[in-house]
Parts: sequence; C-alpha cells; structure tokens
Amino acid sequence: MALADKTLVCRDCGQEFVFTVGEQEFYASHGLQNEPGRCPECRAARRRDRQDGYNRPREVHTAVCADCGVETTVPFQPREGRPVYCRDCYAKHRV
Repeated sequence: MALADKTLVCRDCGQEFVFTVGEQEFYASHGLQNEPGRCPECRAARRRDRQDGYNRPREVHTAVCADCGVETTVPFQPREGRPVYCRDCYAKHRV
C-alpha cells in the first residue's frame, strides 16, 4: 500500500494538519498503529504541560522528630499519632 499525505483534524484545537508520508513511515517503524489525534503544536503543548508538572518545587512541611526532638522538614503532611523522624533518626530505624 502506497503512503500519501493525509489531512487530519486536531482533537484539541480543531485545526487541520498534514500527517506526512515521513511521519507515517516513522509511526510504522516504531510500531505505532494509530494516527495522531493532535496537531504538532498541541502535541508540543501537552508535552510542555506534562513536564511542568515534574518541575514544580516539592511541597515540604516542618515537623519535630519523635526521637531527638529536632525540627526537620518532610515531603509529606505529618499525621497525628504517627511518628516523624529526622534524617539521622530515620536511618537508625531503618536498620
């Protein structure tokens, strides 16, 4: 079957875009069976949005170590009744 450029409609922005023969060959060589549903601009925007989620600063909370009483920071919201340990005390409890 000979490949030919196809005009598709983006599911996000509704604009038409061309799915070129080269792109079709690339998709086939990588085992991708479905045609793209988004135009290149919307695909790039989705990639950027996904990456931005990973680049956000981590939320940290302060807590008091249950063993030594030093104030420390942890990447989770401490819960009442559950001990929180500083880095040194946590290492002791892991052994």
